[in-house]
Amino acid sequence: MVDTGVQELTTDEAWELLSTAELGRIALSVNGHPDIYPVNFHAESGRIVFRSGEGTKLSEVAVNENVAFEADDHTAAGGWSVVAKGAARVLVSIHDIAAADELPLHPWTPTMKYNYVEITVTEISGRRFLFGPEPERYPV
Repeated sequence: MVDTGVQELTTDEAWELLSTAELGRIALSVNGHPDIYPVNFHAESGRIVFRSGEGTKLSEVAVNENVAFEADDHTAAGGWSVVAKGAARVLVSIHDIAAADELPLHPWTPTMKYNYVEITVTEISGRRFLFGPEPERYPV
């Protein structure tokens, strides 16, 4: 750990931590207007998959496939954050949907979310944080 309490993660470490999380945020942008949505997800093998009902997220992915995705977690001692970027697409083939149905991914709310969105990750980075007291502003 470096003196700042912030450590850059390797690609493998970022994927490992991302695979332990269940809640993340997808960032989309259409016509210069950014949106961020919380989603429960499954991450593995260079991809992130989440379910969605009809609506804004699906419409925005159809207009602009370029997305960012973030997930994080923490304890009293420290935390981590992983950001992934890539191309999102709504799964439409029977084969892709059947494979997604096998993932441990279920809606958290009692809503109809029959659409799967897959993000093919092209870039991933992350940081681990060690919590501690703020350094003295004016050391003696």
